[in-house]
Amino acid sequence: MGTFLSRLPEAMPAELVALGTTLTAPDGTCFIRQGEPGTLIYLILHGLVKITTWAENGERALLAVRVSGDVIGEMAILGAGRRSADVTTCGPTSLCAIRGATFIGYLQRHPSAGFALSGLLSDRLRWANQRRLEFAGYDAEVCLARIILALAAAHGRAVQEGMDIGVPLTQAELGSLIGAKEPTVQKALRSLAARGLVLRRPRRVVIQDMDGLMKLADSDP
Repeated sequence: MGTFLSRLPEAMPAELVALGTTLTAPDGTCFIRQGEPGTLIYLILHGLVKITTWAENGERALLAVRVSGDVIGEMAILGAGRRSADVTTCGPTSLCAIRGATFIGYLQRHPSAGFALSGLLSDRLRWANQRRLEFAGYDAEVCLARIILALAAAHGRAVQEGMDIGVPLTQAELGSLIGAKEPTVQKALRSLAARGLVLRRPRRVVIQDMDGLMKLADSDP
């Protein structure tokens, strides 16, 4: 799934970035807060962020991870008016903040950018629906194997021990991606580690046996 900036014709990303203000946010900065009015959209120029929300039961759920080239905060600008989730940086992150009215004017001047944004939103919805289908009827180990592989495919980086999934996530956040409680994720991670498939580290998961993890992820329910 390509990012918003990667979908734009060659000269258009630079034109869009020139309309905003560039800023750097340190690790752990929550620059969008759920429930607040939305007046800006953000482009991620470098780094990655996680999108979380408070569920009705009072627990925090991880909805998605966004990377360099992605657009953040567009839903409040285009429709709802208020932020539907928190957005927090994972490591030092460079952002471009653009006023909502300016962004809408850019889309109006460049219909191709509007089509790119529509395609991106459609792909995000399709990805979320596909995750729900993939997890239906499978146990926690299989679901966890699948989300670890999906994160590694999108954000992973090679390290000495194997393939780091590239996103610093707690076990509770991993659980929210597969619809499981933290104790269930802890048990599943222990099992994967005992089988030599992954290494557990604080806020990190490293894939040690890619073939073995893919075999588990393809298991029948």
